[in-house]
Amino acid sequence: MTAPTSLQLAVTAGTLIGLGVALLLWRLVPAQPDLRDALERLSPEHARRHPVPAQERDSTQRLGAWGMRVLPPALWGRTPTRELAILRTPVSRFYGEKVSFALLGLAIPPLLTVLFNVLGAGLPFYVPLAGSLALAAVLFMVPDHNARDDAKKARAEFTRALGAYIDLVALERHNGSGPRQAMEAAAAVGDSWVFRRLSEELARTRWSGLTPWEALRALSDELGLPELDDLADIMRLSGEEGAQVYASLRARSTGIRTAMLTTEKAKANEIGERMSIPMSLLGVIFLAILVAPALLRVMGGAP
Repeated sequence: MTAPTSLQLAVTAGTLIGLGVALLLWRLVPAQPDLRDALERLSPEHARRHPVPAQERDSTQRLGAWGMRVLPPALWGRTPTRELAILRTPVSRFYGEKVSFALLGLAIPPLLTVLFNVLGAGLPFYVPLAGSLALAAVLFMVPDHNARDDAKKARAEFTRALGAYIDLVALERHNGSGPRQAMEAAAAVGDSWVFRRLSEELARTRWSGLTPWEALRALSDELGLPELDDLADIMRLSGEEGAQVYASLRARSTGIRTAMLTTEKAKANEIGERMSIPMSLLGVIFLAILVAPALLRVMGGAP
């Protein structure tokens, strides 16, 4: 077998170098994206249809994904979909929290039983068994309560910010901006999560083929916000029929603030009523302290 010549070595080395440079350029040159895939990723339904990739999940989400694959669907009960949507909490994380709380409930009673038995309590085995099942069932429902409570606060915050957003849209329309421009400019003013959410939905309509009011109506159905649906109806009249909606927008924002003020007054009255109960009890106790000595003297002096 003859040894390779210098020319053969040079050709081989040049070929390898050229191949490496070609692969490097192929890697660095941006690829031409598929239009359908790009539009699908921008669609509002993409996040709901496609779960978070496995490499981006934390331990809670991985536990929830495992529970979704292994545990029966009837075990989860009714999933608060709208609450999770407004909180932007993945379903896998929600299920992972439920499984984590249930496992915690299963573990606490046996640990306490071991501690009590070490101290000499001598508890039978069925006590931690029943306690584990009961505590696991209770803790399994805790994430549902947390999601509904957090979603209620988020909806109140969204409604409060929506009143300001409607006023901004009305001012933009009064200054001569078109329906889309008015909605996008108003959403760009604020930096809260509500304005960012509205801005994302409006920006997505530029590629999804939906009108801004259709996107707001879909967002209203997804999050359970009827006030947003009212805004979508008003802007649809402005965009499709050219109606003057300045007065309607201002009236809607005023209605939102009035409803919020009524709710806050009702809460204040409820708190005031709860505060009156301890004061009434203190008054009763004070009167009992004043009357008790006289009653004791009368009862002591009676034959």
